[in-house]
Amino acid sequence: MKNSKRIRTRSFFDYNLFDDQLAKIPKQGKVLVNTINQYSYCLAEKDLLFKESLIKADILLPDGIGIVWALKFLKGEKIRKIAGADCHQYLLQYLNETKGSCFYLGASEQTLKEIQKKISSEYPQIRVGFYSPPFKSSFSKEDNKKMLKEVNDFGPDVLFIGMTAPKQERWSYENLHLIDAQITCCIGAVFDFYSGTKKRPGRLWLKFGLEWLGRLFKEPRRLSKRYLYYGFVFGFYVQKEKFSKINKE
Repeated sequence: MKNSKRIRTRSFFDYNLFDDQLAKIPKQGKVLVNTINQYSYCLAEKDLLFKESLIKADILLPDGIGIVWALKFLKGEKIRKIAGADCHQYLLQYLNETKGSCFYLGASEQTLKEIQKKISSEYPQIRVGFYSPPFKSSFSKEDNKKMLKEVNDFGPDVLFIGMTAPKQERWSYENLHLIDAQITCCIGAVFDFYSGTKKRPGRLWLKFGLEWLGRLFKEPRRLSKRYLYYGFVFGFYVQKEKFSKINKE
């Protein structure tokens, strides 16, 4: 489905960023929810399929303070950061109220077991399914068939995918027409945060837009390139766009 005209968005480069209440996420049809931050923006500039999956998403959440700052810098427009974790929490509350169902595709068996325990305690009205796909850079036809079977045999209202970017976005975009779910939501690290296998930075970090720094302190080896190197790359793209606009004026 295409974005509803009732949903408020903000134009950012080639993308339409969701700038509305999470309650506005459509609940009918096939709805694809993705997120974008400075890292995924940079990757998408070199990966056309990934970029297309973000552009064609029905809901594209501005999940990065860099995106928020860049929009302000380029257009003077304000937008609030909406993290994948925020969307995940909203959808769980919705499903609990409606006695709906969800399926978690991704992460390790241990992480999925911890998610199962937490949901059974916090959201007892939700019917939940899980599958941990093979950990590899790309899936075989057999892998893909198994993943789709696990999801579709369960038939969830919401499918949460946590396989890191850009693998999860590519997979969901290419297979959306085969997925038996109303909402397909790519949320990556939220699986680890919700399960407790990794801790999300505290409220003060979030309040001041420094979640990225808190995560960098916790995992410097894994995240330094994502936040530091790609931070400079993203800044280059933003500055280039700003100067281009000035020259046109």
